[in-house]
Amino acid sequence: MSSTPTRAQSGFTILEVVLAMGLLVMAMTSLLGLFTFGAALTRTAALRTAASTAIEAVVADLEESLFPLEEDGSVGDPRVIVDRPVPGTTGVIYSALARINPDNPDEFAVDVNVSWEAAGVQRARKFTTLLLREVPFGERLRRRFIQARSFPPPPEMASDEEGQSAASSTPDRP
Repeated sequence: MSSTPTRAQSGFTILEVVLAMGLLVMAMTSLLGLFTFGAALTRTAALRTAASTAIEAVVADLEESLFPLEEDGSVGDPRVIVDRPVPGTTGVIYSALARINPDNPDEFAVDVNVSWEAAGVQRARKFTTLLLREVPFGERLRRRFIQARSFPPPPEMASDEEGQSAASSTPDRP
């Protein structure tokens, strides 16, 4: 029996340890890069969601306020909107200018410029949307509600409603 250890009994060589550490460092660097990339994608998605929400708010505000209502209840010519705050957001403003479609006088191409500040830098995006000259939805709904409340139902509907209410108030018992 020999008292000196053989190669099979000895530990790792320095070369094997250095190679293992190198592989570990490369794997950890790759994982760290993936985490950074994932965080950047998450931030981009959050920014795009906020931008989409702001654009929806701009279009809703344009539909309600671009065309003023005249005294007689008709829809007037479009307004020029300059540096109006976007509803529901902070630090975001927009401007809008409507151009009439020569083929259809009730159709307008609206150029919208949205601007905001991000990381100390003023940023802006421009887009165009189509809007029709019409009474805003909220005003149409308000008018319909007022009209429905100011006129009594037709006589045939009134008698039907009375019959239904009388029938529904009487229980069906023998």
